[in-house]
Amino acid sequence: MNETKTRFCRLLWLGTLGGWESEAMGVSADGAVVVGWAINENGRKRAFRWTEDDGMQDIGTLGGSTSIARGVSADGTIIVGRAYTANGFYRAFRWTQDQGMKALKGFFRSTARAVSSEGIVIVGNGLRAGQWRAFRYASDSEEIEECGTLGGAESMAFGVSANGAIVVGRARNAAGQWRAFRWTQNERKMQDLGTLGGSVSVAFGVSADGAVTIGNARNADGRLRAFLWTQSEGMRDLGTLGGSDSQADGVSADGSVIVGTAQNQTGNWCAYLWTQEQGMQDLNVLCADQLSDGSVLVHARAVSADGRFIVGYGNNATTGRSEGFLLQWRE
Repeated sequence: MNETKTRFCRLLWLGTLGGWESEAMGVSADGAVVVGWAINENGRKRAFRWTEDDGMQDIGTLGGSTSIARGVSADGTIIVGRAYTANGFYRAFRWTQDQGMKALKGFFRSTARAVSSEGIVIVGNGLRAGQWRAFRYASDSEEIEECGTLGGAESMAFGVSANGAIVVGRARNAAGQWRAFRWTQNERKMQDLGTLGGSVSVAFGVSADGAVTIGNARNADGRLRAFLWTQSEGMRDLGTLGGSDSQADGVSADGSVIVGTAQNQTGNWCAYLWTQEQGMQDLNVLCADQLSDGSVLVHARAVSADGRFIVGYGNNATTGRSEGFLLQWRE
Protein backbone atom coordinates (compact mmCIF):
# COMPACT_ATOMS: atom_id res chain seq x y z
CA MET A 1 0.00 0.00 0.00
CA ASN A 2 1.45 3.37 -1.04
CA GLU A 3 1.68 6.07 1.57
CA THR A 4 0.68 9.56 0.54
CA LYS A 5 2.81 12.39 1.89
CA THR A 6 0.92 15.45 3.06
CA ARG A 7 2.70 18.78 2.95
CA PHE A 8 1.90 21.28 5.71
CA CYS A 9 2.55 25.01 5.34
CA ARG A 10 1.62 27.85 7.67
CA LEU A 11 2.60 31.40 6.76
CA LEU A 12 2.60 34.37 9.12
CA TRP A 13 3.32 37.89 7.92
CA LEU A 14 5.08 39.73 10.75
CA GLY A 15 3.94 43.29 10.09
CA THR A 16 6.05 46.37 10.87
CA LEU A 17 6.66 48.81 13.71
CA GLY A 18 4.30 51.36 12.18
CA GLY A 19 6.22 51.96 8.97
CA TRP A 20 6.20 50.46 5.49
CA GLU A 21 8.77 47.66 5.57
CA SER A 22 10.30 44.85 7.62
CA GLU A 23 12.67 41.92 7.17
CA ALA A 24 13.17 38.80 9.28
CA MET A 25 16.83 37.83 9.61
CA GLY A 26 17.00 35.09 12.26
CA VAL A 27 14.89 32.48 14.04
CA SER A 28 15.22 30.49 17.26
CA ALA A 29 15.59 26.71 17.25
CA ASP A 30 11.89 26.10 17.90
CA GLY A 31 10.62 28.84 15.60
CA ALA A 32 9.05 30.75 18.48
CA VAL A 33 11.26 33.84 18.28
CA VAL A 34 12.03 35.80 15.11
CA VAL A 35 14.43 38.75 14.88
CA GLY A 36 15.17 41.33 12.22
CA TRP A 37 14.44 44.96 11.46
CA ALA A 38 11.38 47.05 10.70
CA ILE A 39 10.58 50.66 9.87
CA ASN A 40 8.84 52.44 12.72
CA GLU A 41 6.25 55.23 12.61
CA ASN A 42 9.05 57.82 12.39
CA GLY A 43 10.61 56.17 9.36
CA ARG A 44 13.55 54.73 11.32
CA LYS A 45 14.91 51.22 10.93
CA ARG A 46 14.74 49.40 14.28
CA ALA A 47 15.74 45.95 15.49
CA PHE A 48 12.83 43.77 16.55
CA ARG A 49 12.04 40.62 18.48
CA TRP A 50 8.81 38.88 17.44
CA THR A 51 6.73 36.13 19.03
CA GLU A 52 3.27 34.98 18.05
CA ASP A 53 1.86 35.93 21.44
CA ASP A 54 3.42 39.37 21.78
CA GLY A 55 3.90 40.38 18.17
CA MET A 56 6.74 42.66 17.07
CA GLN A 57 8.68 44.50 19.77
CA ASP A 58 11.25 47.25 19.22
CA ILE A 59 14.37 46.30 21.20
CA GLY A 60 15.89 49.77 21.06
CA THR A 61 19.24 51.26 20.03
CA LEU A 62 22.53 52.27 21.64
CA GLY A 63 21.38 55.85 21.95
CA GLY A 64 21.03 56.60 18.26
CA SER A 65 18.09 56.38 15.92
CA THR A 66 18.48 53.04 14.11
CA SER A 67 19.33 49.39 14.75
CA ILE A 68 19.23 45.99 13.01
CA ALA A 69 19.00 42.50 14.56
CA ARG A 70 20.78 39.79 12.58
CA GLY A 71 21.05 36.71 14.78
CA VAL A 72 19.44 34.99 17.75
CA SER A 73 20.46 32.22 20.14
CA ALA A 74 18.79 28.80 20.00
CA ASP A 75 16.46 29.60 22.91
CA GLY A 76 15.60 33.07 21.61
CA THR A 77 16.90 34.97 24.65
CA ILE A 78 20.03 36.54 23.13
CA ILE A 79 19.96 38.77 20.05
CA VAL A 80 22.88 40.29 18.15
CA GLY A 81 23.18 42.94 15.47
CA ARG A 82 24.27 46.53 15.11
CA ALA A 83 22.91 49.84 16.38
CA TYR A 84 23.85 53.49 16.25
CA THR A 85 25.18 55.31 19.28
CA ALA A 86 24.25 58.86 20.30
CA ASN A 87 27.34 60.24 18.55
CA GLY A 88 26.36 58.65 15.24
CA PHE A 89 28.60 55.56 15.07
CA TYR A 90 27.28 52.03 14.73
CA ARG A 91 28.43 49.28 17.05
CA ALA A 92 27.86 45.56 17.33
CA PHE A 93 25.44 44.73 20.13
CA ARG A 94 24.31 41.85 22.32
CA TRP A 95 20.75 42.09 23.68
CA THR A 96 19.09 40.20 26.53
CA GLN A 97 15.73 40.74 28.23
CA ASP A 98 17.40 41.54 31.55
CA GLN A 99 20.21 43.82 30.40
CA GLY A 100 18.83 45.23 27.19
CA MET A 101 21.22 46.26 24.42
CA LYS A 102 24.94 46.40 25.17
CA ALA A 103 27.71 47.39 22.76
CA LEU A 104 30.54 44.93 22.20
CA LYS A 105 34.00 46.17 23.08
CA GLY A 106 36.95 46.25 20.74
CA PHE A 107 36.05 48.30 17.66
CA PHE A 108 35.15 51.90 16.87
CA ARG A 109 32.62 50.71 14.25
CA SER A 110 31.35 47.13 14.13
CA THR A 111 28.49 44.79 13.20
CA ALA A 112 27.49 41.51 14.85
CA ARG A 113 26.13 39.09 12.25
CA ALA A 114 25.66 35.72 13.97
CA VAL A 115 25.69 34.08 17.39
CA SER A 116 26.39 30.55 18.60
CA SER A 117 23.63 28.27 19.85
CA GLU A 118 24.05 29.16 23.54
CA GLY A 119 24.60 32.84 22.78
CA ILE A 120 28.19 32.96 24.01
CA VAL A 121 30.20 33.40 20.80
CA ILE A 122 29.37 36.33 18.51
CA VAL A 123 30.92 36.90 15.09
CA GLY A 124 30.91 39.84 12.73
CA ASN A 125 33.22 42.53 11.43
CA GLY A 126 34.83 45.62 12.89
CA LEU A 127 36.78 48.53 11.48
CA ARG A 128 40.50 48.50 12.22
CA ALA A 129 42.80 51.11 10.68
CA GLY A 130 40.24 51.79 7.98
CA GLN A 131 39.83 48.11 7.02
CA TRP A 132 37.09 45.62 7.89
CA ARG A 133 38.26 42.64 9.93
CA ALA A 134 36.30 39.53 10.84
CA PHE A 135 36.06 38.95 14.57
CA ARG A 136 35.05 36.27 17.05
CA TYR A 137 33.84 37.60 20.39
CA ALA A 138 33.42 35.45 23.53
CA SER A 139 30.83 37.23 25.65
CA ASP A 140 31.55 35.20 28.80
CA SER A 141 35.13 36.51 28.93
CA GLU A 142 34.64 39.63 26.76
CA GLU A 143 37.63 38.51 24.70
CA ILE A 144 37.69 39.48 21.04
CA GLU A 145 39.84 37.80 18.43
CA GLU A 146 40.42 38.89 14.87
CA CYS A 147 40.22 36.01 12.38
CA GLY A 148 42.76 37.41 9.94
CA THR A 149 42.48 37.44 6.14
CA LEU A 150 43.43 35.31 3.14
CA GLY A 151 46.42 37.47 2.30
CA GLY A 152 44.53 40.66 1.54
CA ALA A 153 43.49 43.60 3.68
CA GLU A 154 39.92 42.82 4.77
CA SER A 155 37.54 40.15 6.04
CA MET A 156 33.99 39.80 7.34
CA ALA A 157 32.38 36.99 9.36
CA PHE A 158 28.76 36.03 8.61
CA GLY A 159 28.18 32.66 10.28
CA VAL A 160 29.26 30.56 13.26
CA SER A 161 28.83 26.90 14.25
CA ALA A 162 26.60 25.92 17.18
CA ASN A 163 29.54 25.64 19.60
CA GLY A 164 31.28 28.76 18.29
CA ALA A 165 34.40 26.91 17.13
CA ILE A 166 34.01 27.47 13.39
CA VAL A 167 33.51 30.84 11.70
CA VAL A 168 32.65 31.47 8.04
CA GLY A 169 32.49 34.58 5.90
CA ARG A 170 34.49 36.31 3.22
CA ALA A 171 38.04 37.68 3.09
CA ARG A 172 40.25 39.27 0.48
CA ASN A 173 43.08 37.19 -0.92
CA ALA A 174 46.46 38.51 -2.02
CA ALA A 175 44.94 39.55 -5.35
CA GLY A 176 42.28 41.59 -3.57
CA GLN A 177 39.44 39.19 -4.49
CA TRP A 178 36.72 38.36 -1.97
CA ARG A 179 36.73 34.63 -1.18
CA ALA A 180 34.57 32.49 1.09
CA PHE A 181 36.53 31.35 4.15
CA ARG A 182 36.24 28.81 6.93
CA TRP A 183 38.12 29.57 10.17
CA THR A 184 38.58 27.01 12.96
CA GLN A 185 39.37 27.65 16.60
CA ASN A 186 41.84 24.77 16.67
CA GLU A 187 43.99 26.02 13.80
CA ARG A 188 43.20 29.73 14.14
CA LYS A 189 43.58 30.40 10.47
CA MET A 190 41.38 30.76 7.40
CA GLN A 191 40.82 28.24 4.65
CA ASP A 192 39.94 29.58 1.20
CA LEU A 193 36.87 27.64 0.02
CA GLY A 194 37.39 28.54 -3.62
CA THR A 195 34.77 29.46 -6.20
CA LEU A 196 32.58 27.84 -8.85
CA GLY A 197 34.92 28.86 -11.64
CA GLY A 198 34.69 32.62 -11.22
CA SER A 199 36.77 34.99 -9.11
CA VAL A 200 34.68 35.69 -5.98
CA SER A 201 32.68 33.87 -3.31
CA VAL A 202 31.19 34.44 0.15
CA ALA A 203 30.04 32.08 2.92
CA PHE A 204 26.89 33.09 4.80
CA GLY A 205 26.16 30.10 7.02
CA VAL A 206 27.47 26.88 8.53
CA SER A 207 25.85 23.76 9.98
CA ALA A 208 25.87 23.07 13.72
CA ASP A 209 28.97 20.86 13.58
CA GLY A 210 30.74 23.04 11.03
CA ALA A 211 30.82 20.34 8.35
CA VAL A 212 28.57 22.11 5.82
CA THR A 213 29.16 25.69 4.67
CA ILE A 214 26.76 27.59 2.41
CA GLY A 215 26.86 30.85 0.48
CA ASN A 216 27.26 32.04 -3.09
CA ALA A 217 30.02 32.18 -5.68
CA ARG A 218 30.55 33.30 -9.25
CA ASN A 219 30.74 30.54 -11.84
CA ALA A 220 32.81 30.54 -15.02
CA ASP A 221 30.06 32.50 -16.80
CA GLY A 222 30.08 35.19 -14.13
CA ARG A 223 26.70 34.15 -12.70
CA LEU A 224 26.07 34.17 -8.98
CA ARG A 225 25.20 30.70 -7.68
CA ALA A 226 24.23 29.27 -4.31
CA PHE A 227 26.71 26.69 -3.08
CA LEU A 228 27.11 23.92 -0.54
CA TRP A 229 30.68 23.16 0.58
CA THR A 230 32.13 20.20 2.49
CA GLN A 231 35.75 19.29 3.15
CA SER A 232 35.47 16.03 1.22
CA GLU A 233 33.57 17.25 -1.85
CA GLY A 234 34.45 20.93 -2.05
CA MET A 235 32.02 23.47 -3.50
CA ARG A 236 28.79 22.33 -5.15
CA ASP A 237 26.48 24.50 -7.27
CA LEU A 238 22.88 24.23 -5.98
CA GLY A 239 21.34 25.57 -9.18
CA THR A 240 18.51 28.05 -9.61
CA LEU A 241 14.72 28.12 -10.05
CA GLY A 242 15.09 28.30 -13.81
CA GLY A 243 16.88 31.63 -14.01
CA SER A 244 20.57 32.47 -13.94
CA ASP A 245 21.41 33.44 -10.34
CA SER A 246 20.89 32.23 -6.78
CA GLN A 247 22.12 32.74 -3.23
CA ALA A 248 22.18 30.53 -0.11
CA ASP A 249 21.65 32.30 3.21
CA GLY A 250 20.56 29.79 5.86
CA VAL A 251 21.23 26.15 6.73
CA SER A 252 19.71 23.72 9.24
CA ALA A 253 21.73 22.19 12.07
CA ASP A 254 22.46 18.97 10.17
CA GLY A 255 23.10 20.72 6.85
CA SER A 256 20.22 18.98 5.09
CA VAL A 257 17.99 22.03 4.55
CA ILE A 258 19.20 25.21 2.86
CA VAL A 259 17.24 28.39 2.16
CA GLY A 260 17.87 31.55 0.18
CA THR A 261 16.71 33.32 -2.95
CA ALA A 262 16.96 32.45 -6.64
CA GLN A 263 15.78 33.71 -9.99
CA ASN A 264 12.95 31.85 -11.68
CA GLN A 265 12.40 31.44 -15.42
CA THR A 266 11.03 34.96 -15.76
CA GLY A 267 13.99 36.46 -13.89
CA ASN A 268 12.10 37.23 -10.70
CA TRP A 269 13.74 36.52 -7.34
CA CYS A 270 11.88 33.98 -5.19
CA ALA A 271 12.52 32.42 -1.80
CA TYR A 272 13.48 28.76 -2.02
CA LEU A 273 13.92 25.61 0.02
CA TRP A 274 16.67 23.13 -0.92
CA THR A 275 16.99 19.53 0.24
CA GLN A 276 19.15 16.68 -1.01
CA GLU A 277 16.09 14.69 -2.05
CA GLN A 278 14.13 17.41 -3.84
CA GLY A 279 16.76 19.93 -4.84
CA MET A 280 15.75 23.60 -5.04
CA GLN A 281 12.02 24.30 -4.67
CA ASP A 282 10.20 27.62 -4.92
CA LEU A 283 8.49 28.34 -1.60
CA ASN A 284 5.80 30.25 -3.48
CA VAL A 285 4.87 27.00 -5.24
CA LEU A 286 5.21 24.76 -2.19
CA CYS A 287 2.98 26.99 -0.08
CA ALA A 288 0.78 28.59 -2.74
CA ASP A 289 -2.35 28.01 -0.68
CA GLN A 290 -0.97 30.36 2.00
CA LEU A 291 -0.41 33.30 -0.36
CA SER A 292 -3.06 35.83 -1.34
CA ASP A 293 -3.14 36.86 -4.98
CA GLY A 294 -0.11 39.01 -5.76
CA SER A 295 1.85 38.09 -2.62
CA VAL A 296 5.40 36.77 -3.17
CA LEU A 297 8.01 35.30 -0.82
CA VAL A 298 11.15 36.97 -2.16
CA HIS A 299 14.06 36.00 0.10
CA ALA A 300 14.46 33.30 2.76
CA ARG A 301 17.11 34.55 5.16
CA ALA A 302 17.35 31.84 7.83
CA VAL A 303 16.03 28.43 8.85
CA SER A 304 15.59 26.88 12.29
CA ALA A 305 17.90 24.16 13.56
CA ASP A 306 15.42 21.40 12.67
CA GLY A 307 14.73 22.90 9.23
CA ARG A 308 11.00 23.41 9.86
CA PHE A 309 10.79 27.19 10.32
CA ILE A 310 11.92 29.61 7.63
CA VAL A 311 12.10 33.40 7.89
CA GLY A 312 12.77 36.16 5.39
CA TYR A 313 10.82 38.84 3.57
CA GLY A 314 8.32 39.13 0.76
CA ASN A 315 5.66 41.31 -0.78
CA ASN A 316 2.39 41.14 1.14
CA ALA A 317 -0.36 42.06 -1.32
CA THR A 318 -2.94 42.40 1.45
CA THR A 319 -1.09 45.27 3.14
CA GLY A 320 0.83 46.49 0.10
CA ARG A 321 4.09 46.31 2.07
CA SER A 322 7.39 44.47 1.94
CA GLU A 323 7.22 42.43 5.16
CA GLY A 324 9.07 39.85 7.13
CA PHE A 325 7.55 36.38 7.26
CA LEU A 326 7.66 33.18 9.30
CA LEU A 327 6.87 30.00 7.41
CA GLN A 328 6.32 26.69 9.15
CA TRP A 329 6.47 23.65 6.88
CA ARG A 330 6.82 19.90 6.82
CA GLU A 331 6.31 17.07 4.35
